[in-house]
Amino acid sequence: MLPMRYLLVNDDGIEAPGLAALNRMGNTLGTATVVAPDRQYSACGHQATTKTVIPVSREAPDRYRVSGTPVDCVRIGLSILAPDTEIVLAGINPGGNLGVDIFMSGTAAAAREAALLGRPAMALSHYLSGAEPDWDLATARLEPVVRKLLEHPLEAGAFWNVNLPHPPTDARELEMVFCEPDDQPLQVLYAPDGDAYRYVGDYHSRPRTPGRDVDVCFGGRITVSKITTRP
Repeated sequence: MLPMRYLLVNDDGIEAPGLAALNRMGNTLGTATVVAPDRQYSACGHQATTKTVIPVSREAPDRYRVSGTPVDCVRIGLSILAPDTEIVLAGINPGGNLGVDIFMSGTAAAAREAALLGRPAMALSHYLSGAEPDWDLATARLEPVVRKLLEHPLEAGAFWNVNLPHPPTDARELEMVFCEPDDQPLQVLYAPDGDAYRYVGDYHSRPRTPGRDVDVCFGGRITVSKITTRP
């Protein structure tokens, strides 16, 4: 199936190192066009701009900065800027998008919007447990996963949600596990802060269902979950 034409988007902003790493990887797989937000939109969910104009600036032949959400980027990218796109890759997000995270994640929302518009898509994230990722190592681990998933055609309205672990090893090859997303909620914990409240839940201590994506990723393996947008 290679080479292909890719649309790259994220929710961390066009200057994010994870997007730069994805761009390097995308250009080894085919032709990559970046259409990304001009600022941080992490945890924005499936937010779309419909009541105001969305400024777009072209920074290079295949690079566009959008004053809008990840969903806006996908919509404008697929309909106007890169209509010949064959697949949408969203990420690489610095932080896991596991289980119920997919309802809040701008990264997952970008892939979901692509699926809704009839294009195959992958949401790509990297669980963090300590230091920032080694992005070169991350792409070395991720590229064979993307290549393998391209061999598994998706039905209409579905996308792949992929999470790299943060294991204490520099191994380039890690086990890939197809698994279901965990359906347990995140911790709901708040501490008073004057007249307000501050969220103090610990992501790393979230509930884990054996064999589902949170447990598998926290255990040091790459998780792949098929997410459908259809009832």
